[in-house]
Amino acid sequence: MKNINVMRYMILTELKNLEQVKSYKVSEERLFFSATHEEILDGYTSDIYFVKTREILDKMGRGDTHVVAEIFARRQGVFAGIDEVKNLLQGRGIEAYALSEGATFHENEVVLRLEGSYNQFGMYETVILGMLASSSGWATAASQVVYAAGNKPVYSFGARHVHPAVAPVMERAALVGGAKGASCIVAAKLMGQDPVGTVPHAIFLVLGDTLEGAIGYDKYMPLDEPRMILVDTFQDEAIEALRVADFFKEKLKGVRLDTPSERGGVTPGLVREVRARLDQHGYPYVQLFVSGGLTPERIEILVEAGADAFGVGSYISGASAIDMTMDIKQVNGQAVAKRGRIPGLSENVRLRKLG
Repeated sequence: MKNINVMRYMILTELKNLEQVKSYKVSEERLFFSATHEEILDGYTSDIYFVKTREILDKMGRGDTHVVAEIFARRQGVFAGIDEVKNLLQGRGIEAYALSEGATFHENEVVLRLEGSYNQFGMYETVILGMLASSSGWATAASQVVYAAGNKPVYSFGARHVHPAVAPVMERAALVGGAKGASCIVAAKLMGQDPVGTVPHAIFLVLGDTLEGAIGYDKYMPLDEPRMILVDTFQDEAIEALRVADFFKEKLKGVRLDTPSERGGVTPGLVREVRARLDQHGYPYVQLFVSGGLTPERIEILVEAGADAFGVGSYISGASAIDMTMDIKQVNGQAVAKRGRIPGLSENVRLRKLG
């Protein structure tokens, strides 16, 4: 199997001209459409016009022209993705100055400055902008729901809404944006965490009963896995919550409310009722974990109703990328700019040299 996998990818070299592009063939045995690390590093996910630019400059003897380029954001947000950019540029002799990952930035603020020979980084403009734009968009959305939740924890559950190749990037960005945990295994591990999550509706549907699923979870899952049970599969959420609480007693950390939109979703009234019934039966310590179509506005209302924690998926995963633009602002020490922009470097004392 190992030898077959090797055959699915061509051995690549860094793109320098159109001839390489024309000779590049995608293997018919390729399993997935996402780019490999090698394809990204060697420029095969770049826009073609940057390859043309590199070839022309090289043939004119100008490929090593010393330039300074700046990247600025089109709207405010939370900065993420710079660690990937740093890895991309490693060993290219480029000096880079950037905001710290997780820092907030404002509209039109320079978030990254690159200095060095143009052909050492120019072809990667597409890649650099994409890395920063997507991750910053996801981190910003995460910060918005985290802010709405106040001191209540928010967990990122959005991997199912994006292509699996970028799911770890998305949920890692959510953690940068303030989410306390993520369900995607790779994303959590990238941040030195363990993934979070209990079990889905599927297990209860297979077993035919919420309590039977809860009993199985308690019997077979390690003791350090929290006993957080989903209670909206079959019966009224309050009834199921009490059934589970009566079984677990003090071992029950919480119940999860994920009522589908077809039944109105999780409402403030539902949260208040489940909270009240649990309290009345001696379970004030059981937390209410809410998920399903959450937005900052809904989270604020549900916090007031008594929710204790939130799992957010589509609001984070579906966030728009924050448009980033790269401009060359200096060539051989001389200030330059295209029309509409101010020549020369922009002042930003928050930029720090990347190690």
